[in-house]
Amino acid sequence: MFDKGTKGFILTSIFAMLICSSIYAQNTPRIIHVFVALCDNVHQGIVPVSKTLGNGEDPRNNLYWGALYGVKTFFRRSENWELISTKENPTAEIMERCIFKHQSSDVYLIADAYRGREIRKTTDDFFQAAAGNNKELISAEADNEQVSLGIGGNSELIAYVGHDGLMDFKLDNYPSSADNQSRQVIILACASRQFYCDPLENTGAKPLLLTTGLMAPEAYTLENAVEGWILNEGDEKIRLRAADAYREYQQCSIRAARNLFSSNCSNH
Repeated sequence: MFDKGTKGFILTSIFAMLICSSIYAQNTPRIIHVFVALCDNVHQGIVPVSKTLGNGEDPRNNLYWGALYGVKTFFRRSENWELISTKENPTAEIMERCIFKHQSSDVYLIADAYRGREIRKTTDDFFQAAAGNNKELISAEADNEQVSLGIGGNSELIAYVGHDGLMDFKLDNYPSSADNQSRQVIILACASRQFYCDPLENTGAKPLLLTTGLMAPEAYTLENAVEGWILNEGDEKIRLRAADAYREYQQCSIRAARNLFSSNCSNH
């Protein structure tokens, strides 16, 4: 049995730990990591686009990055996001990394533009992050102070944007969950539900938004879905958000847009 002094010390210590844990939880930003495989006419099994949009070595003009509806350009122009950092060639495979800060919440989006010929590496890195591997901390300046951001397997939401490489190849190994953390994934690529669900199951990550057929993986869909995620909306509402954005920009019927997206690995 403990005496009164020891009990008081233990209770005080526990209380202090709870306070510190609460403060840490409040001050830890939510992280979204987006893996973008630059559109590439030469190295990907796509219907060719113009040479400018389909140059996988030119992020500035690439269809999925620097073009009007590419991830970098679209988020940079969005009233909901601020571009706080751009870094060229952070790795041999990644040509550019952009860090965005959400304007009204403590959420950061890190987007990596991979060389088009590195689509296999992009796909593998996406799966590794979904499984909780490749955990990394990077630093950025926001609101006049340095913040530490956990990317890769540290992220809460992990997204892939680009051609569905699994239509063309299979990875040598698909990772299994490395921890007990809860992660969600968005995969904006043609028929991602059909090609990604089986290997995704072992990662332990939960699908938030998948596609059921051919589609344009442009950033308006991603942004609308992410806004719902930030607001902690339910999966179905986020799916409808994505569909509504796709309908608006692609000028298709709302029925067709809704049928294109799924929030799980079965039917809607």
